[in-house]
This record gives sequence, structure tokens and C-alpha cells, in this order.
Amino acid sequence: MSATWDPSATGVLRLPSGRLVRGRALRRPLPDGPRPDFGLYLLGYEPPAVGWPARWLHWRDFRLPTDRAAAVGALREAWARAAYERVEVACAGGRGRTGTALACLAVLDGVPAAEAVAYVRAHYSRHAVETPWQKRFVARLDVAAQP
Repeated sequence: MSATWDPSATGVLRLPSGRLVRGRALRRPLPDGPRPDFGLYLLGYEPPAVGWPARWLHWRDFRLPTDRAAAVGALREAWARAAYERVEVACAGGRGRTGTALACLAVLDGVPAAEAVAYVRAHYSRHAVETPWQKRFVARLDVAAQP
């Protein structure tokens, strides 16, 4: 891995493979330090442009992504990029949607789907993944069936 996050920085989650992904709240200022190489933004409205490559998923607060296939594709891209780039995942508050996406990245990284929410709560935020349907979204993520 070349350009990655400082593992001790706020919001940085280390996946079992060693990939580092930063989760954050968009309502807070951009943290000090290096900028992301790629961002995955989870909002019910299109976010303002940023100075790095990014994808936006239409995902309203306390809900699930409106397009499941697009969400899985974007999560796969974020996971793959995290092997060699600084990837951040963010929503307005940095907990529910961000935590759900991080738990999905953990599943893509080999964490059993039934354990991924607990993994992210232990290593990112105890408040990650806010709703029962977000928890089910992670538990039902079938990485083998996706292209």
C-alpha cells in the first residue's frame, strides 16, 4: 500500500486485510492532514464537488441506498481503491450510512456478514449502523453473487 491513511487518525478503520478507510461526517470540516484520493458520499442529495475523484450514492438519512446494484458497485470500487489509495466514506453525520457502508466494506474484506456490524462498532464507532434495516442490509450482502 502506498498512499494510505495514518491508522491512528480519527475515523480511520483498519480492515482485516490491512486496508485503511476513513469514515467521517460531512457536516464537520475536512480533517487536517492528507486529502482523500477517492470519496464515496452517501446523501439524499448530490453533494458539492470536491477536489478528488468521488462517487455519490443517493441514500437518504436513516434509510438504505435507492439503487442496491449501484451501491454494491460503488462499495466494491471503494474497497478495491483502498488497497492503494486514501479512501473516505462519508454521510452527513458519519454514523448510520457511513457505518453501514464501512460494515459492507468489512464483508468485502472477508468479515462474515453476521459479524460486520459488531466489527465496525468495535473499530470505528459504537454508534455505527443506526437502524434495523441498515443492519439487515449488511447481513444480507451477498458478495459472492455480485459481479
